[in-house]
Amino acid sequence: VQLQAFGGGLVQSGGFLRLSCLASGLPFSTYVMGWFRQAPGKERELVAGIWRSSTATYAESVEGRFTISRDNAKNTVYLQMNSLKSEDTAVYYCAGKYRGTADWTFWGQGTQVTVSS
Repeated sequence: VQLQAFGGGLVQSGGFLRLSCLASGLPFSTYVMGWFRQAPGKERELVAGIWRSSTATYAESVEGRFTISRDNAKNTVYLQMNSLKSEDTAVYYCAGKYRGTADWTFWGQGTQVTVSS
């Protein structure tokens, strides 16, 4: 199983980025997919998750600014990040887990997002 995250970079405050995560080696459409982030000195946190039905959940800090989506035909999950703030600066990871389980089983390598103020 491999999760490859793309799309990080440096952006000014108020700007936008779109992260992509390509999954291989797992039955993608049956998995819950999520984006996490970890800033220096902080714990990793769940940013957004999306179920097979495309029902999504968001951290309160990104609600209304970030949108998670998935394309099961392309085995890809996306995170559209708008109105970026300096506090969004972190390494972003995609992850997957089978529905109904508590633990996130598979993780991508992370992509750095830096928002300059």
